[in-house]
Amino acid sequence: MEVFSIVILLFSFLLLLSIGTPVAWSIIISSLFTLLVSVPFLPALTTISQRMATGIDSFALLAIPFFILSGELMNKGGVAHRLVAFAKALVGFLPGGLALINVISAMLMGSVAGSAMASASAMGSILGPEMEKEGYSKGFGVAINITSATTGLVIPPSNILIVYSLASGGASIAALFLAGYIPGILTGLFLMAVAMIWAKKKNFKTGKRAPLKTVFSSFVRAFPSLMLLFVVIGGIVSGVFTATEASAIAVIYTLVLGFVYKEITFKTLPTILLKSSTTTAIVMFLIGASMSMSWVLSYENIPEMISSGILSLSDNKIVILLLINFTLLFVGIFMDMTPAVLIFTPIFLPIVTQLGIDPVHFGIIMILNLCIGLCTPPVGSVLFVGVGVANTSIQKVIKPLIPLFLAMIVALLLVTYIPALSLWLPSIFDL
Repeated sequence: MEVFSIVILLFSFLLLLSIGTPVAWSIIISSLFTLLVSVPFLPALTTISQRMATGIDSFALLAIPFFILSGELMNKGGVAHRLVAFAKALVGFLPGGLALINVISAMLMGSVAGSAMASASAMGSILGPEMEKEGYSKGFGVAINITSATTGLVIPPSNILIVYSLASGGASIAALFLAGYIPGILTGLFLMAVAMIWAKKKNFKTGKRAPLKTVFSSFVRAFPSLMLLFVVIGGIVSGVFTATEASAIAVIYTLVLGFVYKEITFKTLPTILLKSSTTTAIVMFLIGASMSMSWVLSYENIPEMISSGILSLSDNKIVILLLINFTLLFVGIFMDMTPAVLIFTPIFLPIVTQLGIDPVHFGIIMILNLCIGLCTPPVGSVLFVGVGVANTSIQKVIKPLIPLFLAMIVALLLVTYIPALSLWLPSIFDL
């Protein structure tokens, strides 16, 4: 029965995706079809609806709309321009200076906004035209923009780490936030290395080294934005407030900052709120749909069957992690990150914990892995944002993306097999 359920689930899900059905609806319909194997139609339909509703009935998930709103306020509130100016003063004189500025700006944006799409949109519109003037191809500009934007999903605050905490059954959000710093920065450094090699090969122009005074003044202008990092993460780690409370504080802080910078007015607020509400609705609908599929998988005993199947192949930790990474890389091509985390965490987490792998460490492995999928067609949301902002085609982006993909995979493997990269910072704070 379990094998038949897996066949129904996979076949219906992939068929629905192939005919252009939105991901959330593909998840819901395929879950319903799978449940119909063992449950009559009306109870199956009612169960799916109930599981969608109860799936988003969580206090921890309240942080997501707040962080989405704070990210949108950051994007519209002049923060991106100040972060770019600071990054330019730091690394603008190095080979591939504009590409390095893009990576550092995306990492800084991620550390204060936590949104890959907001980062890709902001950096693409600000740095894209400048990179073209300096002789960078549009394809490479988009490739470096979208890959660096994903670092914001590993470097906290990150909505997807909150989703993983929920899916894992209670992994500490504070520990996950701290665990994301080194892997996120490491990924950014690998992307910068590729950018420098590419720039030397193509003989791109380099800027002049900025005087120390310019570096300091750009840091001062960016400092209020960077302070959000200390307010949010510092408050969570010290136990002053929860992640949900921190997200609300982030909204107040970014709103005040936007008014101080005079980039946000009462006239622009309705547009920001509407866009944030739309994004929140999409994310929450995806979460509800994914929670229903996760329940169906559990009801049909599919995670246990997959777990025993994988463990029957090998009991070697290195081999198992490699198999899981390959599976997640494949899944990331066809599925958005949120449903992938909610569906596959209950499947793979029992396997890795049985092998003695920390749930926090595995969470970072999973998120870093699925970040690669955000840059790949046919479901790569960040890829489509980057291509849309640059007004180019996916075909022109694929070739320069390949070395950047390889850099991300190397970073993933290092994080996978060196647990200290993820667990050292949380251990310092006894998390």
